[in-house]
Amino acid sequence: MRPRVVVAGASGFIGRYLVDAFRAEGADVTTVGRTGDAVWGDTRRITELVDGADLVVNLAGKSVDCRYGARNRAEILRSRVETTRELRDAIRAARRPPRVWCNASTATIYRHAEDRPQTESDGEIGTGFSVSVARAWEAAFFDGDLPGTRRVALRIAIVLGDGSALVPLIRLARLGLGGPHLDGPWFATRRRRAAGTFHEDRHTHGRQRFSWVHIADVLGAIRFVRDHPEIDGVVNVCAPHPTDDRTMMRTLREIVGRRFGVPLPRWMLELGSIAIRTETELVLKSRWVVPARLEGAGYRFVHPELRGALASAVAEHRQRGRQESRNPTSSSARPV
Repeated sequence: MRPRVVVAGASGFIGRYLVDAFRAEGADVTTVGRTGDAVWGDTRRITELVDGADLVVNLAGKSVDCRYGARNRAEILRSRVETTRELRDAIRAARRPPRVWCNASTATIYRHAEDRPQTESDGEIGTGFSVSVARAWEAAFFDGDLPGTRRVALRIAIVLGDGSALVPLIRLARLGLGGPHLDGPWFATRRRRAAGTFHEDRHTHGRQRFSWVHIADVLGAIRFVRDHPEIDGVVNVCAPHPTDDRTMMRTLREIVGRRFGVPLPRWMLELGSIAIRTETELVLKSRWVVPARLEGAGYRFVHPELRGALASAVAEHRQRGRQESRNPTSSSARPV
């Protein structure tokens, strides 16, 4: 029989990639989201989909690429915790619960780390808004007893691929603005400190660590976890060779053919983030995370090195651009 896979949050960059990949290998794939084979709020229908499934993958959640105002903060939290709880209730109600449930989490759960890498066993949990969301997300995921289902929280690093957060960096590099992101002093308001959204100046000078993973290895890690019943709990989904921001941007410039990139100091990043409605934490926090459990279990990465991963992602981005230029009515945002 064809394996049955349920992907929740399938309309995003990672979700579309997983749906296409699992269908290409012959799986019967159904989706849960605001649209799809089941929609959030229809727990009965979601229960029908997960009943007897071989694998459930949940990626649902509002993008963190936004300003962290009160409304967005509430939706970032709600969209992760409530959907995870609804899936948990559906799985608990299923007559034949799925064998494996992989739920997205984030490598941002670890502290700003410049001194040593963070593993699943000895990593230190950080503080602030993003960390509080990650903790609540995982708490909802692991809450309660699901004896028939193995649960794995995927602490995913920054994903490289066509359609990811890499795309605006490619554009900046091509414009000659692909220099390192430099931390520095900025104005802290009482409201931002209370909300946990203010990023403290840590004088990293572009040496903040950059943990990443290619989209092909997100798929590979999920397949690996699915096929290794000894793995449960939390798993870092990141490449084995993290770099730093300065090296990452230099490598990206070389791949897109730009010899020079203007360094971007904190004040410029803050003003720019206001203009494009995002937050500087996404490029200034030092994320130094390594995949101890995946490597210890024998997973072999498709893209273990940064240059190859970036080259692959940029090539895919260029190919899509050429396709869209030949067919302007086409769209990369395919419904599922």
